[in-house]
Amino acid sequence: MQKMRLNKFISHNTNYSRREADELVKQGKVSVNNKVVSEFVSVSDDDKIKINGKLVKLKKDFTMIVYHKQKGELVTKKDDRGRKTIYDNLPRGFSKFVSIGRLDYASEGLLLLTDAPAIATALMNSDIEREYYLKIKGEINEEVKTAMREGFFAADATKGAHAKTAIKSMEFAPFVSFEIFGSSGGYTKLRVMINEGKNRELRRFFGYFDLEVMDLKRVSFGRVDLGMLKEGKWRYFEKSEYDDLRDFLKVNNVRY
Repeated sequence: MQKMRLNKFISHNTNYSRREADELVKQGKVSVNNKVVSEFVSVSDDDKIKINGKLVKLKKDFTMIVYHKQKGELVTKKDDRGRKTIYDNLPRGFSKFVSIGRLDYASEGLLLLTDAPAIATALMNSDIEREYYLKIKGEINEEVKTAMREGFFAADATKGAHAKTAIKSMEFAPFVSFEIFGSSGGYTKLRVMINEGKNRELRRFFGYFDLEVMDLKRVSFGRVDLGMLKEGKWRYFEKSEYDDLRDFLKVNNVRY
């Protein structure tokens, strides 16, 4: 039987975060097989975990939502500078949901959220295709097209990154596909599809070639797309989307 840390078990099967689970353990409110624990042990699904004497039931299902993130929203629980976050715009019932990857402050489009952290991690680290529409300041020359087709390693990938980033270099995988719609007025519009979601990956990619991403909109993640969902609105997954996701979880042996 596979083991996991107690705080992870609690966060998977309740609405408590890992940090909150740690506090409950420290306060002596958690028992494993009827013994109160005060340290961070590993447990399995066969163990009986109780919080304040109440048995933690194994979570057998999960919820997924699609949110159309607006420009000027942060994908974080709260911001020290008081800027608007996606959770300010979502119903309170989704305050414990975690996002599958992020879109930065100036970006918009499709964002997936779930109440199952293990699923969020699995999707974030998957090679499922993500599709974006971009508006670039400048023109896409043959050097950039070759980089999109073949990928490359950038020792300095800080242009386009957050000013305080700790990630300086980056390996860019070949794009799954791209389509350039044309250039006018010094700007180029294009559609790209990639199958990874590294920190500000597209802004860093084009920044390496001194091309600034002016607009960035994610329109799909795998077979889940924005469709007619308006900015600032959300919806639950449809049955077919849940079916696809369960297939993915089964194939990849993801426990949630």
